[in-house]
Amino acid sequence: MARIIGVEIPGEKRIDISLRYIYGIGPVNAKEILENAKIDPSIRAKDLSEQQMSQIVHAIQEGKYVIEGDLRRELGMNLKRLQGIKCYRGVRHLRSLPVRGQRTQTNARTRKGPRKTVGVQRNPNAKTGIH
Repeated sequence: MARIIGVEIPGEKRIDISLRYIYGIGPVNAKEILENAKIDPSIRAKDLSEQQMSQIVHAIQEGKYVIEGDLRRELGMNLKRLQGIKCYRGVRHLRSLPVRGQRTQTNARTRKGPRKTVGVQRNPNAKTGIH
């Protein structure tokens, strides 16, 4: 396994696919990085020379990509800000409910777990006072 910017990337895969294992680099960014580094995307990651590896690292650093720890920190701070100002999206995040307008009555329960009751839970056996 090759190591780029502190991340182990799989050696058996093509370098354009392997770069995607770095958090914050997707298909478009990987292609841009390889173009800037002047490296053929079809080369396997294990077949890269030390010079090619340093070209990739240099292209990532020169490209001002926000990756790994910095990106995770930035996203976490964005969530904290939304939750701190108590906006709708922040409240939905706090309650572990869908944020982007998805339905919750029939779906969104497999990934988020069992239904969360928002109102007051009433005991069906308790007397209601109505006769």
